[in-house]
Amino acid sequence: MTVTADAELTASTMIARAEEISARLVARQAETEERSYYAADLHEEFAAAGFYRLLVPRRYGGHEVDVATFLQVVTTLARGCPSTGWMYCLGATHALAAATLFDERAQDELFAGGDFIAPATIVPSGTARRDADGQWVVNGTWGYCSGAPYANHFIGHAIVVDEPGPPAPALFIAPRSQWTREDDWGRQLGLRGSGSHSITMRDARLPAHFVLERTHLSEVDVSGGTPGLALHGNPQYGGGPVSWMVLEIAALSVGIAQGALDAYEELMRSRVTAFPPVVPRHEDPDFQIWYGEGAGMLATAQAALTDAVRQWSELCRQGPGAFTRAEDLRITLICRQIIRLCWRAVEQYLYPTAGSGAVRHGERIERVWRDLSMLHTHAGFAVFLPTRATREFTTTRFAAGGQDAA
Repeated sequence: MTVTADAELTASTMIARAEEISARLVARQAETEERSYYAADLHEEFAAAGFYRLLVPRRYGGHEVDVATFLQVVTTLARGCPSTGWMYCLGATHALAAATLFDERAQDELFAGGDFIAPATIVPSGTARRDADGQWVVNGTWGYCSGAPYANHFIGHAIVVDEPGPPAPALFIAPRSQWTREDDWGRQLGLRGSGSHSITMRDARLPAHFVLERTHLSEVDVSGGTPGLALHGNPQYGGGPVSWMVLEIAALSVGIAQGALDAYEELMRSRVTAFPPVVPRHEDPDFQIWYGEGAGMLATAQAALTDAVRQWSELCRQGPGAFTRAEDLRITLICRQIIRLCWRAVEQYLYPTAGSGAVRHGERIERVWRDLSMLHTHAGFAVFLPTRATREFTTTRFAAGGQDAA
């Protein structure tokens, strides 16, 4: 199957291509972790397949696929290799944010190259000050920039200095010429091949249209419309950024955990029980229960993900007024439960019963356990979702007029 980035791709073609690639990723997991990012030949294959243009607007030569198709590609790739799926997703996905939040002048420059790869971080880790000529000077180092090795842009937050009023974050996007990638990834517990290197900017100069003052991705209000919706006319460029960020992680979690179930099924077919009667695992009543519990949890997580994506898209189609902060947060809470289901399936059923030989370093189930453990340290999942997002949703629900959020 040969697909070029300029070809007219259908959803089924994209997903079929991802499935074919995913099957080959399993054997390359170890080398990807060793390198700390996926190989150059795979990057070129993604580019040729048009994967870096899936969410880029058609106006700029992109495919502008629906978000459900993009997330299915992500889940499929993560099933074959968690690190590859993570790195691809968190580089390519931010085309949606760029096409939603920035104005026409900015987008004309950002998408000029067609392919768009931009890691993004939510923690303000540097400073930004306005220069006399109106440009912004940005300094700092940002960690966990998944997708950095092949990125052509970077989205980050910096604290504005030398401006009236209390310190506040600014959201910025910087082209590759304005930053350098640090060689500091690969020694973590999990997701060692996710290309989540730090990015450093030293007196980087950004035009004013690349900086959104007093803006943070987790707090953007889209209920009044967005520049992207007005520019492209596609409702998905008017959706809530915070729920979209968590939908990505939910899609990755489902794919990663499905990879563990695939490995467990192979063990069910190839290994026998440790205690008499010695029979193939798939004939043993206990293993049947453990497999069934894990499979049921992951099927439920997939079903919840599918419907959460449907709800997100439907809110976009209803128009800006429908995508309130309460709805944005409600979908994030659905995603939290999806991620928890994936972790429970692996941690409670698949990992402990797979056998010690199957969880040695480098084995597929062991890698999934490490990767999902690493996911649990993500600030969005470990801090924002169980605390701020949950409290804010409840507060909004019980506030005046909040009774309609359900």
